Amino acid sequence: MIDPTLVDLSRIQFASTVMFHFLFVPLTLGLSFLLAIMETLYVMTGRAIWRRMTIFWGGLFGINFALGVATGVVMEFQFGMNWAYYSQFVGDVFGAPLAIEGLMAFFMEATFVGLFFFGWDRMSKISHLIITWLVAIGSNFSALWILIANGWMQNPVGAVFNPATMRMELQDFGAVVLNPVAQAKFVHTVSAGYVMGAMFVMAVSAWYLIRNRHHDLARRSMVVAASFGLLASLSVAVLGDESGYLTSEHQKMKLAAIEAMWETQPAPASFNLFAIPDQDAKKNYLDIEIPYLMGIIGTRSLTTPILGIDDLVERAKGWVREGLLAYRALQALRADPGDAQAEAQFLKYRHNLGYALLLKRYLPDITQATEADIAQAANSTVPEIAPLYWTFRIMVACGLFFIGFFAYAFWLASTRRLLASPRFWRVALWSLPLPWIAIESGWFVSEFGRQPWVVEGMLPTFYAVSGLQVSDLVISLTIYAILYTILLIVGIKVMLKAIRQGPHDPDPAPAAPAAALPAASRA
Repeated sequence: MIDPTLVDLSRIQFASTVMFHFLFVPLTLGLSFLLAIMETLYVMTGRAIWRRMTIFWGGLFGINFALGVATGVVMEFQFGMNWAYYSQFVGDVFGAPLAIEGLMAFFMEATFVGLFFFGWDRMSKISHLIITWLVAIGSNFSALWILIANGWMQNPVGAVFNPATMRMELQDFGAVVLNPVAQAKFVHTVSAGYVMGAMFVMAVSAWYLIRNRHHDLARRSMVVAASFGLLASLSVAVLGDESGYLTSEHQKMKLAAIEAMWETQPAPASFNLFAIPDQDAKKNYLDIEIPYLMGIIGTRSLTTPILGIDDLVERAKGWVREGLLAYRALQALRADPGDAQAEAQFLKYRHNLGYALLLKRYLPDITQATEADIAQAANSTVPEIAPLYWTFRIMVACGLFFIGFFAYAFWLASTRRLLASPRFWRVALWSLPLPWIAIESGWFVSEFGRQPWVVEGMLPTFYAVSGLQVSDLVISLTIYAILYTILLIVGIKVMLKAIRQGPHDPDPAPAAPAAALPAASRA
C-alpha cells in the first residue's frame, strides 16, 4: 500500500519543476525563428537596422535560453529521485529519445548558440545566417525528442511488457518516433511557442513606442511579429483540432472529462461551450452547447458517437477483470517460466495488466478483489473534471484571442498604421502574459487529463513513485521552491534590465508620424 501523500508530493514537485521550465522553452522556440527571419532580411537587404534588431532580440533570447537550460537539467534528476519504478519500467523506451535529445539536439543547439553570439565579426554574413537558422532548427529538434518521449506516455506504441524483466522493452523505434500523438503534440507545442515569441516581440516593441523610444526597431519588429504570429496562431488552431481528434481515438476518458460528458453523446455530439460540472452528482448545470461541433472535432464525422464517462467506466470494469487474469498468469509465469498455459493467458490479456494494477491502490493482494473493488478501480480512471474543464476553455479562449489580435496587427502593418495606433500598443503590452497562461493551461490539460496513468493504460501514477519518506519530499520540494523563486526573480530582473537598456547602437531619429508621438509621450 502506497502513501497517497507521498504520491501527491511527488506529483506536485515534478509538475512545479516542469511547468516552471516550460515558462522558458516556448519563448526559446519562438524567438529562435524570429531571429532567423530578421537576420535573413539583414543579409538580403544589407540594412544595418536588421542586424541591430537581430543582436538585440538575440540578447533576450540568450537570457531566456540560459534560464531554460538551468531549469531543465533538474527535471531529469527527478526520474531517479522520485520516480524510481517509473524509470525502471520505461527506461528502455523513454531513455532513447532523451539520450538523443541530450547528445544530438541540445549539444547542437548549445554549440550554435555560442557561435551566434561570438561569431558576428568572425564569420561572413552567409555563414552567420546559417548558424542562426541552425540555432532555430536545433531548438525545435530538441523539443521534438522530448515530445516524442511524452507522446509515448500518452500512447505507448512500439514496446511490449516483458514478464521476465518486469519492464517495457523497445520493439519498434520507428513506431515510437512516428507515434501520431507525439507528432501532433510536437507541431501543436512548437506552434504555440511561435505565438509566444511573436507576442513577446509585439509587447516589448509596443512598450518602446509607448515610451517614445527605438521607433525604427519597434516598427519593423512589430511587422515581422504580426506576420509570424498570425501564421502561428492559425497553425495552433488547426493543429489543436488534430490533437483533439487523436485524443478521441487514443484517450477517450480525457476527452470526456474535458467536455464533462457524463453520458454517451449520439452522433454528431455537441460541444459544451459553458457549464458548471458537478462530479459528485454526475451532471452539469447551465449547459450551453454548440450542436455538431464536438462530433466534427472529435470524430471528423456526423455518424460516430462519443462515449461518455459512465460508459467508459463500465468498459474499464471489464478491463480490470481482464487485467486480473493477466496478473494471475504473470504470477504463475514468475513461479514457473515454462508454464505454457499461463504464458498463453498472459499474452491474451497483457494489454490490460495496468488496469489490474489500479487495484493496488486499495488492496495489498489484488487477486482477492471483489466486484466492489473492481468498481472502485474503474471509477479511479476518471480524472478531476472541473480543473480540466475550465483550464481547457481558458486555453481555447486565449487561442481565439491570438488569432484576432494578430489578424488586426497584420492589418495595421499592411496599411502602415502601426505607429498611429497607441491603443493597440497598450493592448499588445497587456496581452504579454496570455501566451504563458495558454501554454501552461494546455500542458496541464495534457498531463492532468492522463491521470490516473503515468503511462496511459499501463502504469498507474501511484505505482511509479520511489520508496521515499514524506519528509524527504517536503525537504526537496521546499528547496526547489526557494531556488526556483530566486531564479525567477533574478531572471525577470535581468530580462527587464536588458529591455530597458534597449539596443546598444544609437537610436535613430523617430520615424513615427508627428500626430502619434505626443499621445505616446503623454502615455
